[in-house]
Amino acid sequence: MNWDIIEGKWNQLKGSVKEQWGDLTDDELTEVAGQKDKLAGKLQEKYGWTKEKADEQINSFFRDRV
Repeated sequence: MNWDIIEGKWNQLKGSVKEQWGDLTDDELTEVAGQKDKLAGKLQEKYGWTKEKADEQINSFFRDRV
């Protein structure tokens, strides 16, 4: 998965990300700015997931979108 593409398309993808993980605020999504590590950190905070679980969820979500 190419995160440069995701970063470049982040504004287009934010709506889908918010639908998937509704606990993330618009400000948090803006702060993430398409960076996988930041997104994983926010998901860990909001959902109490391990880093591995957050990475797994992120990879599964973006696999079909990019």
